[in-house]
Amino acid sequence: MNLKNIVSEAGRYPLPPRLLISLVSALFLAATGALAQMSEAPELPGAGSTADHSKFKILQQQFNSGPEVTEACLSCHTEADDQIMHSIHFTWEFEHPGTGQLLGKRNVINAFCGNVAGNEPRCTSCHAGYGWDDMSQTPQQEAVTPDCLVCHDRSGEYTKTATGAGLPPLDPVKPGTKTITGANAWPVDLSKAAQSVGMPGRENCGQCHFYGGGGDNVKHGDLSSALFNPSRDVDVHMSPEGANMVCSDCHVSDQHSWAGSRYNVLAADTKGPGMPHERRDVATCQSCHGTEPHPATLKGVKLNDHTDKLACQTCHIPEFARGGVATKMVWDWSTAGKMGEDGKPLSVEDYTQGDGKHRHTYLATKGDFVWEENVAPIYAWFNGQVEYTKGDETIDPDEVVEVNKITGNPEDGDSRIWPFKRLDGRQAYDAKLNRLAYSHVWGPTTDSAFWTNFDWSKAIEAGMKAAGAEYSGEYGFVDTHMSWPITHMVAPAKNALDCAECHAADGRMAGIDGVYMPGRTPFSMAGVLGLALIAATALALGIHALGRIFTRKDGDA
Repeated sequence: MNLKNIVSEAGRYPLPPRLLISLVSALFLAATGALAQMSEAPELPGAGSTADHSKFKILQQQFNSGPEVTEACLSCHTEADDQIMHSIHFTWEFEHPGTGQLLGKRNVINAFCGNVAGNEPRCTSCHAGYGWDDMSQTPQQEAVTPDCLVCHDRSGEYTKTATGAGLPPLDPVKPGTKTITGANAWPVDLSKAAQSVGMPGRENCGQCHFYGGGGDNVKHGDLSSALFNPSRDVDVHMSPEGANMVCSDCHVSDQHSWAGSRYNVLAADTKGPGMPHERRDVATCQSCHGTEPHPATLKGVKLNDHTDKLACQTCHIPEFARGGVATKMVWDWSTAGKMGEDGKPLSVEDYTQGDGKHRHTYLATKGDFVWEENVAPIYAWFNGQVEYTKGDETIDPDEVVEVNKITGNPEDGDSRIWPFKRLDGRQAYDAKLNRLAYSHVWGPTTDSAFWTNFDWSKAIEAGMKAAGAEYSGEYGFVDTHMSWPITHMVAPAKNALDCAECHAADGRMAGIDGVYMPGRTPFSMAGVLGLALIAATALALGIHALGRIFTRKDGDA
């Protein structure tokens, strides 16, 4: 019996009110405690596996390449290669079931580093495979191509080089080589890594996902190095002081296909946990916490009434980019290419984030940036569908181009008000055909890479050719927006948004239509009636409380 049923049944039994409240509270705490225990991540590296891989003789050898390790893994895990090669982590391709658009990293243009085509060894450094250096071709289909260690190494030994098309740094490491996190590379001990494998930890997921878009927390805003070991105030789920969860506790896997999608989000989960208490096919708040997550108090019941309009994240992630790591909120590519007084590419570090690290506010290779921390999201109705502006679509350069369009409305029944990070960008486009442009930026041995010669004409021509896109030969720069749903960095309940932050004339929901909120328009007829209703409710509760005080019998506790 859930809390709602308990409350509805209360009137049938002559239980003292205080006893009833105590009983409901105890049951709620017990339930939430049980869920927390179920969700705790393993403390030991490799825990969750039924085998100690250090005892396998096939792994006790000298490996000379990542594919050699994969071959050894496949001697037991015979179907893993096929599963991985059909996953979005490997194909980088996703056909949207609602819009029909062909999406995925290999197909879309973004407002950060632009595009993968033409920049493969740099961009595919985070590919879940080895050696994909040409986006015009599908990834290599040999069984040994998938990278097992990037997700399953638990030694902390394994990494990939920043420009190596998914390959790890091996001895000898060329001086100046960087890893995918920007750290100085070290020679990976493949044998040690292979013998350590276990279920993925946040370190495995984070080395790629926390550093997307060109650096720590650049892209998402709610995924940063702060989540490797966050305080409870930064992320109540992932903190060792909280539930101590790892990414795969929510993003559960079925045959190496992971729950959760940024292209096709389950924006309104009305099913809840299911039985027995946990669904394994989704990554939603409701799949653990249920559709009525608040306690059966007067306030809790009212908060549960909000779930048909609001995503859980809207109230429970009051700001993103918390924990001392800033995120990029503005990226202007049009200013790139400036040289300093010494004739070398100009760089300016004019932002110091909360953890003391300095961040570039200008780079000749990338243009101007604006960084922010503890950022209040923007809000929009969202049905989970995201439509991208593809390279063959006509745009209006006089308007801000939505690189990805967030869709939804208050009438469709599938939408909720969600929080988003929105990047204000300025990026290249074909000035004659009015299409977003692909650009070739990385390539130290080529004459067409922008980061080599700082020539946009050559860079865009090469990028369009690499993408197989038509190009007029004329380019300009256009203002863009790109939006990212905020769903990580959940704060403790005590830090959730207060009612007044939305129920006010200038509150967070000021620009949202299709929902009535008492207090937002206090002087309208509806606003006056709403405030009157709130006041009447408060008065009734006060009178009831006074009545109990004055009618209490001697000896009543």
